[in-house]
Amino acid sequence: MTEQKIAVLFPGQGSQFLGMGREFLDTDPAARALMAEAEKISGFPLSRLCQDGPLEELTRTVHLQPAMTVMNLICWQALAKAGVRPAFFAGHSLGEYGALAAAGIVSPEDALALVTERGRLMERESAANPGGMQAVVKLPIQQVRAIVESARVHGRLTVANHNSAEQIVISGEIAALEAAAELVKKEGGKAIPLKVSGAWHSQLIQGAIPDFEMAMAKISFSSPHTPVLFNVTAAAESDPEAIRKIMARQIASTVRWFEIIQKMMAEEVRVFIEVGPKNVLTGLLKKIIPVEYEHRCFQFDTPEGLTKMLREL
Repeated sequence: MTEQKIAVLFPGQGSQFLGMGREFLDTDPAARALMAEAEKISGFPLSRLCQDGPLEELTRTVHLQPAMTVMNLICWQALAKAGVRPAFFAGHSLGEYGALAAAGIVSPEDALALVTERGRLMERESAANPGGMQAVVKLPIQQVRAIVESARVHGRLTVANHNSAEQIVISGEIAALEAAAELVKKEGGKAIPLKVSGAWHSQLIQGAIPDFEMAMAKISFSSPHTPVLFNVTAAAESDPEAIRKIMARQIASTVRWFEIIQKMMAEEVRVFIEVGPKNVLTGLLKKIIPVEYEHRCFQFDTPEGLTKMLREL
């Protein structure tokens, strides 16, 4: 049997829960070392926040970005140690920083420094430009784009995440979101408000981009040793300077997740591994990948889950 192509996927904000990573931190010295490094870089008590919360403190984007990233990297570190060699990496929104580190584009330490600054800047922008996000289900992207266009008379609004054929997240000012929700309902869809602390991937936080570009200018970027399919382009990129520009734009650009997974299918990826807390991306894969496409999906965030997955691989 020929070896099947593997894609490793990293989740983003929204996959957190209290107690995440506990089993790795209790049993794996390498996980504890990475957590200690993340706490030093971010200046936050990430281990305590991840284990004991309170949840509203963990969920603040300034804390959550380094917390989720270190959890993703702890899981990836264990998978890489087990000898799994993916053909592709991708990360959903914040999760893209796990992919950057895994592909050797930036060091794990630099990824943690970048997400700490990204979280600080996004929190700053969301306080200055309040907004929200809604998941729109049961309508295709063309219809959602038309609704967003119509609702823009009420304020700034954009498509933030194209997650699956009929799960699209919109982001922007509250009045525009409310107008869009009415239009969604009229057209037979459903708009679900999301519990987020800002209008992520929208024009409301694009003020973070210049300062984030300055932060990235201090970081060394390399060519990936394994292709990453990027949120902004839904394509691979090998030039470090181009990657730097893509990652600056990512803060206020649409996450093209649906296209990324379609591209992986076109490349005949047959094994998808979600590396990090919860199984949000695995749920999306079930919505995206047709039943007739031969594939397997895995997710792990504990040593036990990793062992079980490796047996099945």
